[in-house]
Amino acid sequence: MSSKGFTSSLPFKLIVALVVGTFAGIVLSTFEGNSFANAVMNIAVTVRYIAGQFINFCVPLIIIGFVAPSITRLGQNASRMLLLALTLAYISSIGAAFLATFAGYSILPFMNIESEVEGLKALPDVIFKLNINPVMPVISALFLSITVGLAAAWNKSKYVINLLEEFQKIVLSIVMFFLIPVLPWLIGTTFCGLAYEGSITKQFPVFVAIILIVMAGHYIWMALLYFIAGVYSGKNPFNIIKHYGPAYMTAVGTMSSAATLSVALECARKSEPTLRDDMVNFGIPLFANIHLCGSVMTETFFVMAVSKILYGVYPTVGNMILFCLLLGIFAIGAPGVPGGTVMASLGLITGVLGFDATGTALMLTIFALQDSFGTACNVTGDGALTLILTGYAEKHGIGEEKLENILG
Repeated sequence: MSSKGFTSSLPFKLIVALVVGTFAGIVLSTFEGNSFANAVMNIAVTVRYIAGQFINFCVPLIIIGFVAPSITRLGQNASRMLLLALTLAYISSIGAAFLATFAGYSILPFMNIESEVEGLKALPDVIFKLNINPVMPVISALFLSITVGLAAAWNKSKYVINLLEEFQKIVLSIVMFFLIPVLPWLIGTTFCGLAYEGSITKQFPVFVAIILIVMAGHYIWMALLYFIAGVYSGKNPFNIIKHYGPAYMTAVGTMSSAATLSVALECARKSEPTLRDDMVNFGIPLFANIHLCGSVMTETFFVMAVSKILYGVYPTVGNMILFCLLLGIFAIGAPGVPGGTVMASLGLITGVLGFDATGTALMLTIFALQDSFGTACNVTGDGALTLILTGYAEKHGIGEEKLENILG
């Protein structure tokens, strides 16, 4: 790739947005109270808000546009592939949770973890709120895609199937020409806000050891997933991993599997023929909403650390086993937005582990510090599960219908 080509590529734009946003946030925080600094931050938080609103609006469209047509292409095998995908996502999530539990009992007793977390600076208000409500919630879009796709496949409804194919073309145009150009702005303003608040400069050092351990766990789990997928499918998983850099960076910046979906699809498609197109269009959007192994691992390790910090004891083994098994279910239904996993599972944190309001508040705070890397693990791991789907389809004679070059 030429230097000009690299500077116009998505990875370069994401890195620049991250660096510029972080530097701007740190500089502006030193001039807190200055009218110019406040005005710049007003603009930054407003851009972040509007960009986030637009992406949230697009997510249900992306899910419907990719999942439903992909199910119809699977024909009579649709329900079998869907059940397999759900099983893989659940096994991966609880596997990551049990690994984190083992690491917690093995490592945390040897660590001296500080419990004080300094307060954050308040971000300026949004100048104006442009509320762009999604046409439906993410989970509703997911269930609509599944039910319509299955029904159309079972009934061989040619009109509906063709309509879904046309809708996919429209959604792809929205992704390529509207959503992807917005992503660098969202990433830049997000990191600007984090740096201005003090999350990066103040809170991160308090839990740096825990975060580094969790990140190491993410890489171990991703390596295990790709190793298993490669052995099962008989294909080289590195052909997928080498294309996932932009998706990983986008996930780090947006902290949202849903917001990263368009980039993840683009990265996975570059892995053909290691990943089949029909499996990519079916698996990547589906796993973006039900496969949250990195977030589950993060939450599991952090609840053990917070329990020790606040209450002086670790949760019992029995409670942790129950927590992990239930957390895998809650993760499947958690929204693919920043903090979605921990928000969906607050009932488990209080009900199973007995956390009080202070515990849940501290849990939410430190989870936010590391959520971006957990999301990146989620998104990258989706490629491994899609490789397993590809291997399963080929081993069981599930034929592939090649997609048209729908972008022209």
